[in-house]
Amino acid sequence: MKKLFFLFLVMLLSGVAQGQSAKVVTAARANGTYRYRRNEIKILALGHNKLRVQMDLTYEYKSSYGPMANVGTASGEATIEDDIAIFHPPDTDCTITIKFLTGNRIKVTQDKDDAACGFGNHVYADGAYAKIKAGKPKFEEEP
Repeated sequence: MKKLFFLFLVMLLSGVAQGQSAKVVTAARANGTYRYRRNEIKILALGHNKLRVQMDLTYEYKSSYGPMANVGTASGEATIEDDIAIFHPPDTDCTITIKFLTGNRIKVTQDKDDAACGFGNHVYADGAYAKIKAGKPKFEEEP
């Protein structure tokens, strides 16, 4: 009976450990450039549950003057726990959540409107992004 209980306990604990490790995002998995429509997000794992994030976002539309676009940018550090990263664009009270999905994809949501996040009119980070380039991304230097 003790052997059966011990075997059950080992199986239970190994299942818990496997479930937790599936949520851990490695640097190799996180690092890269992601794209959704015209929006692009670059992510670099810094260690100690920190990510460097750079967002270049675009809302394109047509006007009587021809094609137009509004833009939004944000860069800084995000914190990551398990498969969820939280990013606060500087000088805003906006929260952008990045969830790492299987298949080199991320789902991004923001909790405020475009202006509250420091973006142009109709510019949002929301979307299902696919990794278009793996490895350490090349970040644009801020002016």
